[in-house]
Amino acid sequence: MAVGTTELPTMRPIGGVRLAAVSAGIKKPGRDDVVLLELSESTRCAAAFTQNAFCAAPVVIARQHLNAAAPRYLLINTGNANAGTGDAGLQAAQQSCHSLARAAGCRDNQVLPFSTGVIGETLPVEKIEAVLPEAVAKLDEQGWKEAAWGILTTDTVAKGASFEVDIDGHTVTISGISKGSGMIRPDMATMLAYIATDAAIAQPLLTQCLKNLLNRSFNRITVDGDTSTNDACLLIASGASTLPELSDESDPRYKTLFSALSAAFETLAQKIVRDGEGATKLITVDVLEAASDAEAQAVAYTVAHSPLVKTAFFASDPNWGRILAAVGRAGVEALVLEQIEIYLDDLCIVKGGGRAETYREELGQQVMMGDEITITIKLARGAVNCTVWTCDFSYDYVKINAEYRT
Repeated sequence: MAVGTTELPTMRPIGGVRLAAVSAGIKKPGRDDVVLLELSESTRCAAAFTQNAFCAAPVVIARQHLNAAAPRYLLINTGNANAGTGDAGLQAAQQSCHSLARAAGCRDNQVLPFSTGVIGETLPVEKIEAVLPEAVAKLDEQGWKEAAWGILTTDTVAKGASFEVDIDGHTVTISGISKGSGMIRPDMATMLAYIATDAAIAQPLLTQCLKNLLNRSFNRITVDGDTSTNDACLLIASGASTLPELSDESDPRYKTLFSALSAAFETLAQKIVRDGEGATKLITVDVLEAASDAEAQAVAYTVAHSPLVKTAFFASDPNWGRILAAVGRAGVEALVLEQIEIYLDDLCIVKGGGRAETYREELGQQVMMGDEITITIKLARGAVNCTVWTCDFSYDYVKINAEYRT
């Protein structure tokens, strides 16, 4: 089960965005596995995709379509990743876009396809095509909850965030959903995320906004260090609110909106880690006083990816030497070991090049019994900080992934 609060919040509708979820029986009969989002003609989108060289066919087609036209429909299927499928996979993705375009009355390149599930299997296009008329007929502004459940694979809970914010006397709404539980280390796991606002944002600013948001949310999470072939994240701005269009990053109104969007992105990113396959603990890794962002990330991810660190946390074992060793192998040149401090929550465990004099095993054990723990690493090399969220490795992680195709 997921760590901490897992309930799907009340999802506020976004003017100009309608959603539907239907069952095509791709993997499990009767389960919703095709999700459709319809975007109004005024809507603008910014997108980021996986950096995996073996990117899935829908990623290739979605990139092509984004460069050619403004999207009107997002077509998502679960149960099949349509990755590692060669030319046949590309044709299948294109065919699904063509079929939806005919059903919805738009051009093929106004449809963006997304897939998630097992890699290397042929996409059953005919099953998807069969339910598209039903999906179009079910489109509704209130369809966020059904869509949140419809995009899941090994996830145990639906993941959503929804906020309202007052900006200069105008109410602006933000709602978003995400999925992901394993194969998570996005770098834009198996991760999909769709966040919409009814604010109007100029395209150049929207693109920069997404990049900045990713670098403090989805690009700062890891479950197992594996980047999926299918990662995608879309930021959608429908322009349906009464707030005048935002086009300047220095505009105080934009700064207020960015803060609210950041809360939504970080909430969804953390929910993915909380629902990491077999996870029992949410671990925050804070690296402070690094000389550069690259250095801070190297240390944070080395600790977050360490199987020895992650299994120690699962066992609630304060084996601080594993954290120390991970910091030491992160590739940071000329570390002054005597200046480094490492903490579990507020408990100092390493100082002066070894175990802190005030540290006691029983104190470490108390911290490790919690289900949300922060590792803080002070490098004393500069002023750059970095936060990464991860989880522990449990028996269930091995079981889930060993039995993924059975």
